[in-house]
Amino acid sequence: MTVRVDSQGSWGGRKTGKTDEALGCEQARDELSEVVRRLEAGGTTLEQSLALRERGEELAKVCRRRLDGARARLDAALAEKEEAGARKASGRTRTGSREEDHPGPVFVEF
Repeated sequence: MTVRVDSQGSWGGRKTGKTDEALGCEQARDELSEVVRRLEAGGTTLEQSLALRERGEELAKVCRRRLDGARARLDAALAEKEEAGARKASGRTRTGSREEDHPGPVFVEF
């Protein structure tokens, strides 16, 4: 991947046709890694370095939002699983009735 910053300091990174919000976490991470590599390598003007830093901050925010969303989904799934386990241990279904009130098996979705 080539990361370009023009002589005026404008970001000219990879042209994907996607907005930052449409970038996947892996794509944003890869582009962020390239920005960091470029900054560490030096050889850019102050304006170019500032543009790269700003782009890196934007990409880091994309990654953070994606990871926060994944964590929230995981936490919700774990909470639902724990709740189902607690209902099963107490002999209650989702509706609050006792299992023995039901002639057949009780299915809990995870």
